[in-house]
Amino acid sequence: MNMPKEINRFCPKCNKHTVQKVSIYKAGKRRGSAIGERRHAEDKKGYGGQKFPKLAKPAKTTKKITPIMTCPECKKKWNVSGIRLRKLELVA
Repeated sequence: MNMPKEINRFCPKCNKHTVQKVSIYKAGKRRGSAIGERRHAEDKKGYGGQKFPKLAKPAKTTKKITPIMTCPECKKKWNVSGIRLRKLELVA
């Protein structure tokens, strides 16, 4: 699906409509020192194998893509609810 790089939307912080920049959310690098990561590594260690079953074939063919809107005036960013798509392309 094609989506414009700029959309005219209401900014709740400025309390008016502004032309907002659209970008796609990308998850950051996972930290090995995070508590959940350490717990998961501990559960996988030794006998007993994988903590959760490794999926041979995932049930869903698409992922939810979350667009991020940025107001140019107040620089406030917020996520818009994710859309289930195969591919989201930003076009001018």
